[in-house]
Amino acid sequence: MPTPTEQHKQEAPARVSCLVVTVSDTRKEETDKSGQLIRRLLEEQGHEVAGHRIVPDEYGIIAELLRAAADDPAVEAVLLNGGTGIAARDVTVEAVRSVLDKELPGFGEIFRFLSFAEDIGSAAILSRAVAGTMGRTAVFAMPGSTGAVKLAMTRLILPELGHVMREIYKDAK
Repeated sequence: MPTPTEQHKQEAPARVSCLVVTVSDTRKEETDKSGQLIRRLLEEQGHEVAGHRIVPDEYGIIAELLRAAADDPAVEAVLLNGGTGIAARDVTVEAVRSVLDKELPGFGEIFRFLSFAEDIGSAAILSRAVAGTMGRTAVFAMPGSTGAVKLAMTRLILPELGHVMREIYKDAK
């Protein structure tokens, strides 16, 4: 007999339509290795990439993009990379938090734990990864390095993306 979590994962959608967003003042399509990695990993797992945007690290632009994505029926999840550090220009986390209905604090907590244990040691305290929901849309914001993206995608987001969507959709009629 499956556990409740196993049952939920069995009931989860196998395909989620995702908008990939790179937050950067310098990256272009050809230099956006992290955005390309997110797209590749999503597609390898059978998910759909509904779009890919590169936006500057500007609070208003990020928040407006998230609101528009939440209003778009073709977008079920938004995966952002970049702008999560502690520099003055890093405002992704503030913009994301400003539009979330519910935050998933475990995402950032576990991301930092895994980063500490597997990769960067005490520098993990500088990470401000965040996730949550906006209505029926899941939002995940991770650091912009390819190592951080690979860690977040393979260890946290991809294993739970369908499950997150199942939980978002379960009470909706």
